[in-house]
Amino acid sequence: MRRKLLTLIAVAVVVGGMSQTALATNGDDMIGVSPVSRAMGGIGVGMSMCATDALYRNPAWMSKSKNFEVSFGSTLFLPDVKASATTPLGTTEVTSKADTFVIPEFSITQRINDKVVLGVGAFGVSGMGTDYRNSGSPLFQDMNTNFSFMRMMPAVSYKINDNLSLGAAFHLTWGSLDMGQGYSQDFGIGGNIGLAYETEMLSFGFSYMSPVSMTYKRVYDSNGDGVYEDMKLEQPQEVAAGVGVKPVDGLKLGFDVRWINWAGADGYKQFGWNNQVVYAVGAQYQATEALTLRAGFNYAKSPLDDVSAASNAAPTITVPDLAASFNEYQIGVMNALGFPAITETHITLGAGYKVNEHFTVNVAYVHAFEGDFKVTDTANAWPTYEAKNAQNSISMGLHWNF
Repeated sequence: MRRKLLTLIAVAVVVGGMSQTALATNGDDMIGVSPVSRAMGGIGVGMSMCATDALYRNPAWMSKSKNFEVSFGSTLFLPDVKASATTPLGTTEVTSKADTFVIPEFSITQRINDKVVLGVGAFGVSGMGTDYRNSGSPLFQDMNTNFSFMRMMPAVSYKINDNLSLGAAFHLTWGSLDMGQGYSQDFGIGGNIGLAYETEMLSFGFSYMSPVSMTYKRVYDSNGDGVYEDMKLEQPQEVAAGVGVKPVDGLKLGFDVRWINWAGADGYKQFGWNNQVVYAVGAQYQATEALTLRAGFNYAKSPLDDVSAASNAAPTITVPDLAASFNEYQIGVMNALGFPAITETHITLGAGYKVNEHFTVNVAYVHAFEGDFKVTDTANAWPTYEAKNAQNSISMGLHWNF
């Protein structure tokens, strides 16, 4: 039993992330990439935000880009992740030391003519990680997870008429995985397509992002036979739609809905993840010619349900391509200690300041309220585990247009 718990805790990293990153917001996805989108609840499908989020959320909105645009920035991510284990002897609590991370974003767009815009971007977009080394308790197995995932994408948009545009992006993805027995990395491919429609007062958008399959070679020995096994992981497909409105001069309001297919993706589905529906609302107000104010809200129910196993069920869950099999309690412990992707409610604030005609500075703050997740077994003398996860993040981006 202890051997299998150690194995599952170690492979917590299996499902997603950015270099040693605890990015579990909507599952393990960041709610938005640029500070413009992050300040507005992560919207970007139903209304034009900026070149960076057009590339990622809906490439059709690249049609709004000017002649040449360059954006780069980063997010300082500050998760507060805790875990506890309760036995007949009492409760032991620990705090993850993986509490400070920097996540980059970069994009370039170039207008070719009145119809066509080309773009390229690179972003850290998903992630998770915890660090309970030197916890002082064997209940937490000195667990440390580290998984990185980012997307690099060339894209194109085509303006069909004054109102309607189409867009597509090719995704070259990179991921790295270290479960305490050696580092492994892999590349994958995917893509997304988008549609955007805009009038003077209203806008609509739709996008689809394909799944991306990754395999990490010789990354972990799950059954102790001395052979390091591969690990398969698939970032899920997403479908999104949104709407934007300009009710008065200087004010923009947007609403997006995204469906994330965790339950259909290899790796996530074996760890018991449910599909998510993400609701994002954002507002932008042009306070002065130079100053833009932004705010937003983002909600998605946690993909993880509490586990209450009544008995020591047979180990019937097989994680591709680990040799060992596991039961529901063991999977639950893995999620609690290594992958607590459980935040649900986010509030966001931000601003943009136009320094001159060609240069703008954007900032954003995101707070994710604490979520929790519990694993119990009422029929056996196994520990009850509970995880808690709250997050703060600050983003800054620099934008040039010529």
